[in-house]
Amino acid sequence: MDIDPAFYGISARVKLTKTGNNKIGIYKVVKSRIIRKDALKITEIASQIRIKDPNLKIALICTPNICSKSIKILEKEGIEISFTE
Repeated sequence: MDIDPAFYGISARVKLTKTGNNKIGIYKVVKSRIIRKDALKITEIASQIRIKDPNLKIALICTPNICSKSIKILEKEGIEISFTE
């Protein structure tokens, strides 16, 4: 189920989806690798979501093409990573 990103004050280009009870997913499937710069943008999006609803759990839904530094940044911020093909 897709969620309107405008509700959280996020750009309309960001795709948000409800992945479970009290859990929201940031859907980012790209052909290239997710690098540190991308991870920092994702943490900013997660911060905006948490301002509106601090009890939500946030996950990144992406392809397995993600660098190890990005994984560390996201784990430090409490963002789960779910892989899709």
